Amino acid sequence: MAIHTTVTCTVSFNAAKISRRFAVSLTEDDTNMNGEKNNYLFNLGTSLAIGLIVSSLIIGWAYKGAKKGDDAITVTGSAKKRITSDLVIWSAGVSAQSAELTAAYKQLSDSTPRIKQYLLSKGIPEDQMTVSSITTTQLKGRDSDGNETSQITGYILSQSVEVRSTDVARIGQIARETTELINQGILVESAAPRYYYTQIGDLKIEMLGEAAKDAKERAERIAQSTGNSIGAVRSAKMGVLQITAADSTDVSDYGVYDTSTIEKDMTAVVNVSFAVD
Repeated sequence: MAIHTTVTCTVSFNAAKISRRFAVSLTEDDTNMNGEKNNYLFNLGTSLAIGLIVSSLIIGWAYKGAKKGDDAITVTGSAKKRITSDLVIWSAGVSAQSAELTAAYKQLSDSTPRIKQYLLSKGIPEDQMTVSSITTTQLKGRDSDGNETSQITGYILSQSVEVRSTDVARIGQIARETTELINQGILVESAAPRYYYTQIGDLKIEMLGEAAKDAKERAERIAQSTGNSIGAVRSAKMGVLQITAADSTDVSDYGVYDTSTIEKDMTAVVNVSFAVD
């Protein structure tokens, strides 16, 4: 009976020892596996975080560079120059009225040569004069109600002498003196002289270059004030020319061409878009 008890105890002790060793072994293995797993997860998380940071920086730099490449400065440059007219066109008209067409024509035929002679005496060469064709206007009668009838009551004949000259100052003076003809019995109508500058085509190219230079200087000042610099020209558009009386502030979307004064101001405008570096 004693032997039986001893054996039983020994077996139970060995089983418990084996079980404990096995449990310890399992615990150590689990600990090692968990440690390796945690290290793996930590490394993985760290790699992902670094990757996200680097990607964000790259995307940010790329966006910033692309955005900066899209930036542009659009400015308006202008150039102004005082010009003196080198061509004048002026006309003096004469008319004659009579109940008879032939009588009106005779009056006109007498007056027109006298106007030409007057202009010749003022030093205007004949080759600078052009006599227009005769314009005839019929005068109609009216009834008791004031309505026009078909009855012809008279005729008005008119004709003009046009002068084109480069002697701008002289023609302007003569145009103001033509009222002298009224004292000779000639009913003359002096139109206002029209003054032109014939070298606009050549001057336009020069002034557009100056306006573009002004636009570049304006863009550089704007860019420098923000710590940037300008790059290549993105686009350029020429504005309309403004030819105004001297010191005038008149402008128009369609352009201005003043013909009433000898001295004028010519203004050229250019709109230019520059890239921002």
